[in-house]
Amino acid sequence: MVAVPRFSVPSGSTVKMRPATWFTLWNRGQSLIVSVFSSRFGQPKKATPQILTTDAWITLSMLVLILVGMARNLAPPDALFLGAAVVLALTKVISPEEAFSGFANPGVITLAGLFIVAAALRETGVLDALGQRLLGSERSERGALLRLAGFVVPMSAFVNNTPIVAMLMPVILDFCRKHKISASRLLIPLSYLAILGGTCTLIGTSTNLVVHGLLLGTGSDPEHLARLPVESQAAWTHALRGMGLFEIGMVGLPFVLIGTLYLWSFGVKLLPRRKELIEQLGESRREYLVEMMVQAGCRLIGQNVEKAGLRHLEGLFLIEIDRNGRSITPVGPETIIRAEDRLIFTGIVETIVELEKIPGLVPAADPEYEVQPVARRERNLCEAVISMSSPLSGQSVRKSNFRARYNSAVIAVHRNGARLRTKIGDIVLRPGDTLLLQAGPNFSQAHGNNTDFYLVSDVEGSSPLRHDRSYMAIALFVALIVVLTTGRVSPAIGALLAAGLMVATRCISSSGARRSVEWQVLVTIAAAIGVGQALDNSGIAQIVAEAIANWTAPMGSIGPWVALAAIYLVALATTELVTNNAAAVLIFPFCLDTALMMGVSPRPFVMALALAASSSFATPIGYQTNMMVFGPGGYRFTDFIRIGLPLDLILWVTAVLLVPVFWPF
Repeated sequence: MVAVPRFSVPSGSTVKMRPATWFTLWNRGQSLIVSVFSSRFGQPKKATPQILTTDAWITLSMLVLILVGMARNLAPPDALFLGAAVVLALTKVISPEEAFSGFANPGVITLAGLFIVAAALRETGVLDALGQRLLGSERSERGALLRLAGFVVPMSAFVNNTPIVAMLMPVILDFCRKHKISASRLLIPLSYLAILGGTCTLIGTSTNLVVHGLLLGTGSDPEHLARLPVESQAAWTHALRGMGLFEIGMVGLPFVLIGTLYLWSFGVKLLPRRKELIEQLGESRREYLVEMMVQAGCRLIGQNVEKAGLRHLEGLFLIEIDRNGRSITPVGPETIIRAEDRLIFTGIVETIVELEKIPGLVPAADPEYEVQPVARRERNLCEAVISMSSPLSGQSVRKSNFRARYNSAVIAVHRNGARLRTKIGDIVLRPGDTLLLQAGPNFSQAHGNNTDFYLVSDVEGSSPLRHDRSYMAIALFVALIVVLTTGRVSPAIGALLAAGLMVATRCISSSGARRSVEWQVLVTIAAAIGVGQALDNSGIAQIVAEAIANWTAPMGSIGPWVALAAIYLVALATTELVTNNAAAVLIFPFCLDTALMMGVSPRPFVMALALAASSSFATPIGYQTNMMVFGPGGYRFTDFIRIGLPLDLILWVTAVLLVPVFWPF
């Protein structure tokens, strides 16, 4: 249990609180209420008149514009919040320093570093390797859900949950296709489990980092301290200390257990059975012929086709194995894969890209194909359509001298939807054939106007993984967790140091690190901090806090519990309608002013806010992982309401009961 120091109250002090007009018992119980509150955190702030000033109306107008703009998708969230912060600064509701103070917030800086760390784990194949071993031979939906929980929850506790969901979606889609299970049965649980896992640690979700940064910036704020007796200020500062790495997990772990049990028992009955988007569009995808060479040391050697995972690849069919010039066709599930085998597939480019990421499995069409990880980082995949005037027309791939002409290697060939069965090197090229190429980084720019091709375009997501740096990435990530756990270094410094070392040790390139940072998210959070300050400066936060305090005051000792429940619900509703990080920033001032009005510790309200803002289940727009699975799962908006709303309410009750136990009023 976390011990929270109490505020001392000068003898004879009384609580001055505006009475709620519709409570007739107020006068009779005033002395009792005063004694209850005066024994807690000290003298509450003096009630302010509930009159909306010009600053308050301006702030409310900005909030309405933000909500409408996000609901109707009129502008990106970062533009809306940044624009609102600028207007509030121009109208002098907040100072320029307050408007842009969020850009120096420790939570925002920590999040930027963690984006790079997570990207490096993905670039080195660490996340992919873990994900591929996740489901194993599991065949049932409930069994797969439990396996997901065992992997996703601990990973999401230490890695931002967005890359976790992005990495596992292809794994789950492949599992569902293999076992004839609708992907909509597992993608919502994937998102929900990632969200729940993020509530277990400080770095599990960006929302916790934002709240942590707000605590660090507010604990010694002179404006708040001035409202308290001198002898109470030290206790207030202590109550608003930064969050410990595992502190929020005292309630986050029960969230995980209850949420997982809900999904496994009741939630699974509410999940729809729908076709995912790729399945709906499957018939229109280009089908290539590709020949892959199994090199010595490849993990597929010694496994049969079934166990190697090559039997049920989505959109890809193993039609032949060429072994020392002898053709094995059809390929049976028990056929053992050996070194130097040439595996001939026909299928879609997305799955070919995934094949190329398997260490030791390389395209066999070009003997000079780059296989070294460092060299391959300088090349990417492109698609090029042969034109009528191309000198390649009428020549086989082997005799076309393609590398000498274009400094590129032919990996696969597509022809008008026909399933080619000839080996890549023997295919005679025709106008209209589409070639999948391993090319230099500037191939599409250099040959975009070349009359040899009708069209040249890069293949998205085709960058090879840095498998040779995977152990270094794991070591740096473990070191980061150790440093953050011991508390010897602040999260912001630790995250930036780990990110810098990831770049220095070539786990990720400097350009890749810059691309991995989700600048829109950072700008949204930083600007929202300025908007949140306007809620405090304009008096809106005080008015709302006073209303909550007045409503709950006649309830005696249960008043703070009811106020806590109200704060959680307000934060939850804001999260579902806007975004998690914005909700945390906007509701934070209400937490502080409610605590001041009631004379209790602000920490339980702040921790409840962190939990509520990190637990968005009832809409796809409240949390980005929900939006990520929305399309691939073929979901409807009402699916999230039907499944997520009961979970929201269950966790609300859980938080109201447990938060005051670990962070007393």
